Amino acid sequence: MTLPKTIAVLMGGPGSERDVSFATGRGVAKALRSLGSDVTEIDVKGPDFELPPGIELAFLALHGTFGEDGQVQRILEERGIAYTGDGVAESELAFNKIRSKEAFRQHVTNGQRPTIPIPFVIKAPRQGSTVGVHIIKNEREIDAAVADARKYDRELLIEKFVPGRELTIGILGEQALPILEIIPKGGFYDFANKYPFLNPGAGGGAEHVCPAKISEDRTRAIQDLALRAHRSLGLQVYSRVDIMLPDEGEPSVLEVNTIPGMTEASLLPEAAAAAGIGYTELCARIIELSQQRRRPAR
Repeated sequence: MTLPKTIAVLMGGPGSERDVSFATGRGVAKALRSLGSDVTEIDVKGPDFELPPGIELAFLALHGTFGEDGQVQRILEERGIAYTGDGVAESELAFNKIRSKEAFRQHVTNGQRPTIPIPFVIKAPRQGSTVGVHIIKNEREIDAAVADARKYDRELLIEKFVPGRELTIGILGEQALPILEIIPKGGFYDFANKYPFLNPGAGGGAEHVCPAKISEDRTRAIQDLALRAHRSLGLQVYSRVDIMLPDEGEPSVLEVNTIPGMTEASLLPEAAAAAGIGYTELCARIIELSQQRRRPAR
């Protein structure tokens, strides 16, 4: 494929995942430069960001709020700038955990307290990287967890906590990548375990097993589940689907990430590598799939 000659990598953002976004953006920019594109790195702090004249494509490396929720996509469409990933409506739907999850147990609004039996999980539905996520194991933890999650959203998602294996499946177009299993060093796969390089003294981190040690039949079933989740939100380009495999019972989709991390600790590049797709090729594939999405059907 022929890459656009001038690409702006949009990174940073006003949300809680700003530092992670910079790590993603710098990695992507380096890869695209190695392919011969003229790349400009843009620190996006809000909707008034400026792009140099002549930019042919915006590569979105913005995680979480303003990046994955449809806001930056809407701005770019209004400016007539092509961008990577899926569109406004699909991004809005996928980013909202309550709206995109059919099997949620309960959602609560301001002034209400969760009523489902402990243990359960409290989530801010429009955040990523497990920001605003708390596993509640006793009554004393509820009020503080609700207060923290409400810093990010007034409507919260409350789900039954189901212990099991944490899996993630990258999707490139219609291809489900090898299943990657995440084994946190401590607790669950929270922000500290996802991005230990941001706080080396915190003792975070996780072991990744890819391909996960799962039977061939079950692997195919889980990959199919991930693809169906991706398609059910109208996504066409790429995503990373997080799935919980309970100790007993069937796997269930936790969420779908439409701009998954591309940092040194990120899961999508690791799964792509297991499928024989290097980091630079992955960046190019994302651009190619994004161009195909915008191309009108004949």
